[in-house]
Amino acid sequence: MVASVHEICDRYVEEYAGADPVMATMFGLPGHDDRLTDYSPAGYAARAELARKALRDILSAEPTDDGERVAKAVFAERIGLEVELHEAGLPLFALNVIESPVQHIRMVFDVMGTETVEDWAVIARRLAEVPNALAGVRDSLVLAAERNQVPAVRQVVKVAEQAATWAGGFFDTFVAGAVDGAPHTELRRAAAEAQQAYAELAAFLRTELAPRAPAKDAVGEQVYRLWSRFFTGAELDLREAYAWGWAEFARLEARMSAIAARIAPGASLAEAAAVLDADPKYRLSGQRELREWLQRVSDSALESLRDKHFAIPDELMTLECAIAPPGGVVGAYYIGPTADFGRPGRMTWSVEPDKASFPTWREVSTVYHEGVPGHHLQVATAVHQADSLNTYQRSMSFTSGHGEGWALYAERLMHELGYLDDDGDLFGMLAQQLFRAARVIVDIGMHLEWEIPADTGFHAGERWTPELGLEFLLTRTLVDAATARDEIDRYLGWPGQAPAYKLGERLWLTAREEARARAGAAFDLKDFHTRALRLGGMGLDTMREQLAALG
Repeated sequence: MVASVHEICDRYVEEYAGADPVMATMFGLPGHDDRLTDYSPAGYAARAELARKALRDILSAEPTDDGERVAKAVFAERIGLEVELHEAGLPLFALNVIESPVQHIRMVFDVMGTETVEDWAVIARRLAEVPNALAGVRDSLVLAAERNQVPAVRQVVKVAEQAATWAGGFFDTFVAGAVDGAPHTELRRAAAEAQQAYAELAAFLRTELAPRAPAKDAVGEQVYRLWSRFFTGAELDLREAYAWGWAEFARLEARMSAIAARIAPGASLAEAAAVLDADPKYRLSGQRELREWLQRVSDSALESLRDKHFAIPDELMTLECAIAPPGGVVGAYYIGPTADFGRPGRMTWSVEPDKASFPTWREVSTVYHEGVPGHHLQVATAVHQADSLNTYQRSMSFTSGHGEGWALYAERLMHELGYLDDDGDLFGMLAQQLFRAARVIVDIGMHLEWEIPADTGFHAGERWTPELGLEFLLTRTLVDAATARDEIDRYLGWPGQAPAYKLGERLWLTAREEARARAGAAFDLKDFHTRALRLGGMGLDTMREQLAALG
């Protein structure tokens, strides 16, 4: 009997979860929490073959209804790109400061259950696998190096620093919180061995891989286009996107200047930001106060948006806020709920360990971005659609252009809905928008080494370098120095991902106006959002097609 589209997608998720237990946990897929992923060449080969088989199966399947028609389009586009990445050998030498196996192995423990003795027994079994998992990472990096595929030295050195940080006691601290009755002896032994494995990986990266790593960060147009398609799900005209990024940056800069004049007449953007930073009205002291404030803002948004502006089921009304352990790059991130919502959605802030003061005007729109109506509403809505979406659509179809584009659109939407009328909070939201426009410019510019246009007031005619990228963020946006440095490292190790935010937001706005034009006076914004989010994640080109089909 020929499998249906939904059956093919569900089977792939089940098989993929077995082949990648770390991501299974991240996606909220049960049954594999006591194991770690095989990051050796054999593990990558097995996952590549799963993707190839699933792609063959889905291309030969005939949809039986509109739901399967959408599911086939989503799955074929996403898995097709997975196959292309494997064919190019890119996963084998994945190593960057934010989203690669070295981080995944550590971060997966952040989302595991820790309330019961059995939870800690599961953790002990998984923790014992850390040395083997990191050995697999090393074997893949060695094989890729033999094929002349080596990450840039910047990524190698920075990841070595992260590994050394986690080797310095992260797992000891983690298992010290185990409940009474947990296998404490096994946990302590596994923690020590995990830390030793991270120390050995750090040494390998510094002494063996770094000498073979290229100094040049730019990946070039061929590799960049492939990653750009993966992160956006769209065939972009990169020249047009680069020019649009500059135009959008100028628009936002002018709007912020007008608000800066209200905050402090005659002030520059940086001077207005300094005034806001110094205002006690916007200041939080310490990480505990930050976490409590994040939770209050998040809970308030959930309550006030529900029913009035969005359809939010009961299961989505719990959203946890947390502060990340030290060692990762500075920033915020969201991890979605499990299918049964036993593990709720969680947004996490990664901050500098010694930072003691946090200005809220810089963070309000980020709460909306990571929480509601941003990632939490989008991701958890898809998880909740068990009656209409298959497991792949609910758990694994997140695309940066669609997901991060929605979250950035959500920040702007909150202003439209009247939530950011305070000049400080509005200035903060626009600062985030300006920063994301800068990402389009800098990411494309650095990786393709393009010239800086003449009318920008910034090193006209010079070609982008990482040093110019850092200078641009420091002088033309309002991000702090630590964040700016982390951002440049992130862009250079994760090509094509950063522009997906602003380019995705642009498409969401375009799709909304197209829907408004089709519906005329009958257009209902809440209904548009509900129908769009219930489609689940997908690439941007697929999204535009599917939203147009909704009428």
